[in-house]
Amino acid sequence: MKKGIGLCIALLLTFTVIAQGSIDGFYRGKGNATFVLGGGYKKGNAYFAGNDKLDIGREEFYVSLFGSYGITNIFDVQVSVPYTEIGPNKAFQDIRFFAKYRFYEQQKNSASFQLSTALGFSTPLSNYTIGGLNDIGQQATSLEPIIMGHYQLDTGWFVTLQTGYAFKFDEVPDALPTTLKLGRALQTWYFDGYYESQYSFGGIDYRGTPRPQNFKEFAVDYHKIGGTIFKPLFKNFGIYGSVSYVFAGRNIFQGPGYGLGLVYDLKKNNAE
Repeated sequence: MKKGIGLCIALLLTFTVIAQGSIDGFYRGKGNATFVLGGGYKKGNAYFAGNDKLDIGREEFYVSLFGSYGITNIFDVQVSVPYTEIGPNKAFQDIRFFAKYRFYEQQKNSASFQLSTALGFSTPLSNYTIGGLNDIGQQATSLEPIIMGHYQLDTGWFVTLQTGYAFKFDEVPDALPTTLKLGRALQTWYFDGYYESQYSFGGIDYRGTPRPQNFKEFAVDYHKIGGTIFKPLFKNFGIYGSVSYVFAGRNIFQGPGYGLGLVYDLKKNNAE
């Protein structure tokens, strides 16, 4: 199969606070680009405040622009720009940049194994407010190195594992994100299922001490499962749909999320 089928799935939730992995195991190819216009809805049915589960809910809507470009066949760059609305708060959230490099690849029989490293940077795009459960973020600037392994069969089945360390500036706690993804990527369609978690170091809890609280100091942990389907419609256009569910965590809302978007692939030539 051609490399890069299912290419755009790095986009899926990279533009929200709770991301479906920061990068994916596919490369665009030299001179090729992917552009995505996506949006979604998340429903918080309860809130994990430290070890307590509170009967508090909220709704979140978001729209995002995503772009990825292959500088070489083994080096990609990407950027995402989200706009989020939660209750009375609506603003551009945090812009995210990532550079991804494949430093090892082994092809054996009908399978391939790849190792990649990446470096991400994010910073707020606007001076959105902080101080309540309707916050759209923590106004955090962060630097995120990542290591990723990607194993794929010629039949399109693949498994990807990535982890790293999120260095947060100011008072926001550092975090350890991890994502495990299993799926199948073909020329005519793509799907995956994933588990994602984040563990934060230190920090404080909602309704904890000290009071009054500084929301930038909140530690955000979570466990989430989800899945994605992508279908090319014609030539370089396609559509994706995604679902997710946060089922446990710390200082985070429990509940489902839904996403939908349009994808455009700009290819320099027919080869990927």
